[in-house]
This record gives sequence, C-alpha cells and structure tokens, in this order.
Amino acid sequence: MRNTPGIRKRAATASAVVVGAAVVVGAMGTFGFADPLPDGLGPCKGSHCPVVPYPDPNNGSLAGRDNNINVFVGGDFLVRQAAAEAEGKVVVLGKFDQHKATGVSQVYNVGVAGVGSRVPPDNGTDFLTTGQDVVVAAGQRLLAEEGSVFGVVRHGGTLTGTVRPRTVHDPDAAAPYARLKPNLAAASHCYAYVDGKPRHATGTARNNGNETLFTGDGKSPLQVFNVDFDLTGPSGRAQGFLFTGIPAGATVLVNLTGDVREINTYMGMLPAALRDRLLWNFPDAETVRLRGSGQFSGSVLVGNGDSTTTVTLPGLNGRFFTVGSLVHTSVVGGGGGQEIHAYPFNGDLPGCRGEEPTPTPPTPEPPTPTPDPPTPEPPTPEPPTPTPEPPTPSPTDSEGTNTGGASGGNDGGSDSGGHGSDGGGELPDTGTPSGTTMVIGGIAVTLVAAGGATLAVTRKPKGLRRLRKGH
Repeated sequence: MRNTPGIRKRAATASAVVVGAAVVVGAMGTFGFADPLPDGLGPCKGSHCPVVPYPDPNNGSLAGRDNNINVFVGGDFLVRQAAAEAEGKVVVLGKFDQHKATGVSQVYNVGVAGVGSRVPPDNGTDFLTTGQDVVVAAGQRLLAEEGSVFGVVRHGGTLTGTVRPRTVHDPDAAAPYARLKPNLAAASHCYAYVDGKPRHATGTARNNGNETLFTGDGKSPLQVFNVDFDLTGPSGRAQGFLFTGIPAGATVLVNLTGDVREINTYMGMLPAALRDRLLWNFPDAETVRLRGSGQFSGSVLVGNGDSTTTVTLPGLNGRFFTVGSLVHTSVVGGGGGQEIHAYPFNGDLPGCRGEEPTPTPPTPEPPTPTPDPPTPEPPTPEPPTPTPEPPTPSPTDSEGTNTGGASGGNDGGSDSGGHGSDGGGELPDTGTPSGTTMVIGGIAVTLVAAGGATLAVTRKPKGLRRLRKGH
C-alpha cells in the first residue's frame, strides 16, 4: 500500500454529532498513587517506542515499534465476515479460527495493519501466539507481514490453512502468558468492586439519548464512572459520548456492570491525552457487543472467563484484553474492513495487588532478535520474502504456506454472508462500508484553563477513505 497523503475527507453528513472531551491544556501531570494494569500490560514496550502521542490511524510510514501485547484473548479468537486486521502483538490462549464470508477480502492481517497507528512489533518476533490450533479456511490467508514488516505465527496446536510468512509449532507457546487470564479477571473485578460493593464513583454518567454525558469532579487523579446501562441511543441506535470535568493527567475508569452490555457509537477518535488513559471495564458481562460506525477510543478489559465479546466497529483504538472469547466480524450486508489498532494504555488504576492470585512481574516475551534501526520504514506494494531469521526455536519451524487438516470451527454466534469487495493484493479492504467515510477526526473539545474559564472548540468530523493496495 503506498503512502497516500491527505487521506482524510469531510464526512458526508454535516449534521453528524461529534465527540466532546474535557481536556486541560498544559503539561500532563503524572499520578503515582496507584498501579498499572497487571503484568506490565498497557504501555509501549521496547527500545523503539514512538514519541507520545501515537498518530491517529493512517497509512504512512512506521511511527515506531511496540513489543507489548495489544490484544489478549483468554478463550478463542474468531474472525468472521469481512473483518480485516488486528494490529500489534496478539496472544490467544485458545484457538485462532479464521472463516470469513465469501465475496470479501480473504485476507486477515495480524501484527501490522495497512491503516492504523503504524506501530507494529519488532521484525521477527511473534505477531500471533496461540495456545491451541490455528485454523484458516480454504482459500483464505492469515498474514503476519506487510512490506518490510514481518513476524512469526507461533501456535501450540495444529495448523490448518495458509499462513505467511513464517510459523512455529510450539506446544508451550502460550504457557508464558497463562497467568494473564486469572490476573486480568481479578483486576477487572477489583476495579469495579470493593468488598463486594461498587467502587466509589468520583463522577456521574447520564444517558441523554443521543449521547452519554460523563461528568468528572474536576480534581481526582482517578476518575471513576459506574455505568449500569448500555451506551446506546433510543431503540439501541448509535450515540456519542461527552467527557467533562476531567483534570490533566487523570486516568478515566468506566465500569460497565451487568450480564449483557452494549456500546453502539458513531464516535471519532478522542484526543490522545484521554484515549491513552481511558479504560472501559466490563467485570461481569457474559455478552459484550461493541458496534456502530465510529472509531472507538480507549482500552477495553472484559473480566468474565465465560464471556464472548463481538466487535463490529470499523475501528477499535487501544489495548483489548478479554479473559473470555473474541469474535471480530462485520455486520451482515454492511461494509467490511473492521480493524483493531494498536494504542497504549498509560493510566494509573486502583491498587489491586492484594486481590491478584499471583505476583505480577513484567509481561513475559519470547527471545527477540536484534531490533531494526529506528528509521521509519515506508510500506512497499509487494512484501518481499523475508531473509532475516529470528532466534532458532527448538519446536518445529515452518516457512510460507501451511496446509493440513480440516478447516471450520465455532462461528461464535456470528451471522453468515456479508458484503464487501476483495481488496486484492496482500491487504484486505480497510475502513468502512463502500461509498461512505468513517468518523475519525471531528472533535468538540472543551479546553479548561487554570483559572477555570472554558472555551468550546468544534469542528466537523473527518474520515478515512477505504484504502486498497495500489490506490
């Protein structure tokens, strides 16, 4: 995919409601009052992390490298319909099962995305790790490469289908990450409950129909909102969010409690100062649905091991950690190109060490090769066959196409069919439904000065065009 400057254009609907976020202008304070996520999860990891903040989703040169986990799935990871990409390092304790619809791009990318933050892991490291099987349906491809960027798919079970550029069969592939499942479950519960009661909220959340208003107290370094309702408009329609009263450098924790929870939004990207310190926590839900037409910002934590989270949003921008299973899919009859983009979580959360079942040393990582120079690397139209080799593993090592066994698997409750075009080349279609734009810019920001005065700045949303290789 070539570097295409000026990829944004104005949204077709001038009346689209855009995001509001209260952000204090000035130096961002750092509060050391609490803990990060368990096991070192959240921040960028490695020697080539980008200068903060990460860029908004784009198809330009690489902005840096990040070896921390961006997507963790304690159960199974199912790719359905016309979903396109999961950027960053992906760890799945169960199986990875790709069974996309016919008539759409038959490619799914892991590690590197054609459009995203453009912060993949280091070359030669594990882009996808699974504890069980990797299943790719006949005629489809799972790619851990784009241009000069390439990684490894390390799988604990059998391999069925076509995976490129390199695979490693390792029965113990996911063993270093097994403790993340109970640790994240305990943390999710701790963030939402104290001694069996809801954690004290510092602010209020009110669903006004077309938007949910989050009003902070303007002073607490940890802003806590307890939400026992869906973030949807009337009759389940999409809505926006408005955050106000959030002080500089504060972490925002939104606890969405209940057995079934849904977010349906058209929201564009939140400001990086809020996005990178915002955690959406689902401690109880067995069913989580994240849908709409927007670019959802902030990291997600789902703490129920029996849960299934279904993501049909065009973009999910932040860490995604679930103790249960994930279905990455698209709406039947809608557009494809659903993507998970790699963005860090840099917030400070309630101290839960006493509730974690095991100590929390830094996130484990298999040995990595010497990292690439920090010089940005523009993507090239056709990925060459990689010649560098990561450290020789003891398990079985395979190159290129891998085929064997029977494909298929659980559909995770997702629908069959779908709509979209075959993106061609090495990257699937990215972005939103054909002929439309996805909301990605467009921010109504409240600037809170030190003296308490406020200034509202509003602009129309902008979007990304659907991008195909060579266009």
